[in-house]
Amino acid sequence: MMKYFSLCLIALFISTPSFSLEKLNPNQPLPANLFVKLAEAVNPTVVNISTATKIKQRRRYNQDPFFDLFDQMLNGGHQGYESRRPPQQGLGTGFIIRKDGLIITNNHVIENADIINVQLSGSPKKFEAIVIGKDSRTDIALIKIKTPYDLPTIKLGTSANLKPGEWVAAFGNPFGHTHSMSKGIISAIGRQINELNRFPFIQTDASINPGNSGGPLVNTGGEVIGVNTAIDARAQGIGFAIPIDNVKAIIKQLEKDGGIQRGFLGVALQDVSNRGAVELELPNSNGSLITKVSPASPASKAGLKNYDFIIKFNGKKVKSTGDLINQVGDTSAKQKVKVVVIRNGRKKTLSVKLGAHPDSQKVKRNTRRSYSGQKAPYQLGFHLQDYSQKLMSRFNLAPLQKGRPVIIEVKPGTPASESGLYPGDIILDLNRKPVYKTKEVLRKLKKDKINILKILRGSEISLVYLSSKN
Repeated sequence: MMKYFSLCLIALFISTPSFSLEKLNPNQPLPANLFVKLAEAVNPTVVNISTATKIKQRRRYNQDPFFDLFDQMLNGGHQGYESRRPPQQGLGTGFIIRKDGLIITNNHVIENADIINVQLSGSPKKFEAIVIGKDSRTDIALIKIKTPYDLPTIKLGTSANLKPGEWVAAFGNPFGHTHSMSKGIISAIGRQINELNRFPFIQTDASINPGNSGGPLVNTGGEVIGVNTAIDARAQGIGFAIPIDNVKAIIKQLEKDGGIQRGFLGVALQDVSNRGAVELELPNSNGSLITKVSPASPASKAGLKNYDFIIKFNGKKVKSTGDLINQVGDTSAKQKVKVVVIRNGRKKTLSVKLGAHPDSQKVKRNTRRSYSGQKAPYQLGFHLQDYSQKLMSRFNLAPLQKGRPVIIEVKPGTPASESGLYPGDIILDLNRKPVYKTKEVLRKLKKDKINILKILRGSEISLVYLSSKN
């Protein structure tokens, strides 16, 4: 079923709202300028997100004689190194939830990205974001940018009392068309698509496309009521958003811990048919049967056994194996819960201290490395360092017979970034002259003129045209 869905999402959270709109009552006429006012209020809080992910691919030995010869000429006979292709690009959306630059988006927008750039409404400048927290199960992530000024924020509403037919608007960056909005209604609520998300979705006919991921779905009062997440690729006008109440429930933990530490029992489970319930002498098939208990797991330590039939978990009835898996996953790690089982025809209650699920995500806040190097002049936006074994290992560089200058850092929103330079690029020529040392590059770069750089990236050579004028 997953293949029928094309993901596109949003994010949200808030402090003090920077605007005020009134939510319409069910019988209230629709003001002619409602969506104009919504655009004016919401767009400043919505951000465009662009990402870059380095792609690594193992060279195939002797696949093409030309490349074998190229290897020998360029690398002194060394073959088979792992080449770096140009980074894979991605687009998405997010929205500002706190004036200090905290932003919510979808996990799939930023997952595995090496570079995350954020562009604010009405500005060409890009800010590099860091990941604060993320969770693949709910597809929600928190990122943050640093600006010299306070940012506008959007108010989080509630998804508790939504009804089909209510007016909504979706904001985002569809196919790179920045700060776009579309209007529609809530088509349905409670759409369960387990392949995509733990939470039941809000369904809407407001137009959602790739690039809308992480953008807000808002009501007529300009409050976020959902996070735009997916579309049904088989149809038109069927989009899905994560209810905002579910998002609000995990934001504090994402910011504090960097991820969601989900509960873990350590058992294999199976549903029981009506016939199986009779054979196992169970009152009915509502529950989940333990078929294996992992050694040293929380279940084993609590005394759970094979063929125990779990009918209640943490005070809630268990309807099926899927229901139990969700209940355990929704419970925090290290929490003590009561588990009621049927064992040999009798009910038995055990106390279990849950462990942390192996797939629980934690984020290392300072994942970007800082390198010492020389800064390029004229605010070009990149740093250089002479080729070394350390840089070769760090950036997966090709082995060279003779040293060359290596770009070790590129600032977003600068001429270097806009021209397509990336960390790990090796400079072979500058303005049609070979260069072998960083100091040569610094000396030969020209101000207010086009600089032609011959770049080695992986096994490919290309020309980059760089100017200090954006």
